[in-house]
Amino acid sequence: MGDTVEFGTVEFSVLGPVRVISKGREIPVPGRKQRTMLAALLLAGGRPLSDDRLTAVMWGGRAPATVGAQLCTYASRLRTRLGPAAELRRVGSSYRLGVTGGLVDAAEFDRLARAGHEALRAGRPEVAAPLLRSALGLWRGPALDGVTQQLKDAEVPQLDEARTSALESRIEAELALGEHHGLVPELTGLVARYPLRERLRAQWMTALYRCERQAEALAAYQEGRRILVEELGVDPGPALTAAHHAVLQGRLGLEAV
Repeated sequence: MGDTVEFGTVEFSVLGPVRVISKGREIPVPGRKQRTMLAALLLAGGRPLSDDRLTAVMWGGRAPATVGAQLCTYASRLRTRLGPAAELRRVGSSYRLGVTGGLVDAAEFDRLARAGHEALRAGRPEVAAPLLRSALGLWRGPALDGVTQQLKDAEVPQLDEARTSALESRIEAELALGEHHGLVPELTGLVARYPLRERLRAQWMTALYRCERQAEALAAYQEGRRILVEELGVDPGPALTAAHHAVLQGRLGLEAV
């Protein structure tokens, strides 16, 4: 069939628009409900998803009376489109999708990011940085574009958190490798976008200090402290406090890494 992917050549994307790509050609998965079912099953990582769970992310609290038949229809359409690259099976009152020939970007992101975090914890920033860059390079826009709002609400927050955590670890690795000059502009934008993330602000302070901009590093701390107090009613946590003390004591140079 014209829209069936070839075994071993398929890429499943959920870190951006939900798509199926075969040899550079997109295999259409029409309809928000069908894309939602596919994305939910891909994110399950081979675990069965119950009819109740699929119903919740596809229809929310307004499921049709024929929901069982509709799930069966969507599953049948997905089998036709995916062909042998993925096995969609009925398991009791659940559906299970096993990817047998290809790559799921979310799973590959998780693998690369996990390896990068581990390398960073082991004191190997030269290994961590490229792994985390590769992981972040799999993102092609806001996650789960083209699915229902219910699935976005359920899955996007943790996907975005994983992405931002990988970004912070990549920056930490690059700071350890002496790349602070190139990181200042990026961190300036990131702190403006995520003003409550203390790790990013501490990294910004580190980069500024190493670029001989100590006054700006201290101003970055004071701004962060003000935002935390005004918006959350809390004082800076250990990471930001430690960065502040390190700036005051001159302990943020590369020689301290």
